[in-house]
Amino acid sequence: MIRFDTLDLDQMTAAVLAGAELPRPVAGAILDCPDERLPDLLAATLRVREAAFGRQVKICILRNAQSGICPEDCHYCSQSRVSKADIPVYKLQSIAELVEGAREAAETGAQRYCMVCSMRGPAARDIDHLGEACERIRSELPELELCLSLGLMDRAQAETLKEAGAGWINHNLNTSRRFYPRICTTHTWDDRVATIENVRAAGLSTCSGGIIGMGETDDDLIDLAYATRRLGIDSVPINFLHPIKGTPLESAQRLTPERCLKAACLFRLLNPKSEVRAAGGRELNLGARQPALFNAVNSIFVNGYLTTPGLGYAATREMIERAGFEVVEARS
Repeated sequence: MIRFDTLDLDQMTAAVLAGAELPRPVAGAILDCPDERLPDLLAATLRVREAAFGRQVKICILRNAQSGICPEDCHYCSQSRVSKADIPVYKLQSIAELVEGAREAAETGAQRYCMVCSMRGPAARDIDHLGEACERIRSELPELELCLSLGLMDRAQAETLKEAGAGWINHNLNTSRRFYPRICTTHTWDDRVATIENVRAAGLSTCSGGIIGMGETDDDLIDLAYATRRLGIDSVPINFLHPIKGTPLESAQRLTPERCLKAACLFRLLNPKSEVRAAGGRELNLGARQPALFNAVNSIFVNGYLTTPGLGYAATREMIERAGFEVVEARS
């Protein structure tokens, strides 16, 4: 084991920027960073973040395109079959609704629009429906980045969405392979990896990260962070568990802001050139410490997270700018 106090942070950042992978003992030391040394870790991480992304922050917006009817048993999710959460339940929204959502996202100032469906995986009719929505959005809003999250997918389905104009497919790994059976039993961690590989083979960009705070160990979190690096994930969302009443994880222990920030630094240092995004639960778990996230992340969700509320665009933009960063302006 390596103690954080023994790390040469300048040497560490130089090695990361040269393309070296952090040794696992160093990853452990990052998560074990004393709280009083966190400013030093954040400053070192910022140097890596700035090398690829300067001080820019991309705004993304989620659309809950199909809600509350998922047959999977993911314990964190308010939309799973084991959830008793009081949430809206509806089938796949119409093409007109999805297109209108894209217009609203663009008008808000978002660069990426993410359509998310609660399902094990899409049927052929879902692919046709969402493909037509992508085609209409792409023709009307050609500069808006399109991402979809549809559960388990094969290569042919991904290729169809690629041809329709989608750019990214999200399918989070969520946690380590070891811990995965503790949070889901209806599919495996390797099923998720297979979807990521199908997405990449279809020529789409990959979007996959995880959820921190589900009861995992440091080793699980480190395994997840290394998996995102070794799978070459293009866009890595980091969620901080927002326990939802009615889900199996409703009583999960609250994360500290310091824990969240150390985790964000780890993901950035292992993925120096990938987008790293602050996703669900940032408001709840970090509160006033949210601006420090921008030392590690270069992308952020606004206006909520499917079934939980979130900070709006205007307030998030103000937070970004007060922290000394700048919003990537939507192209027209």
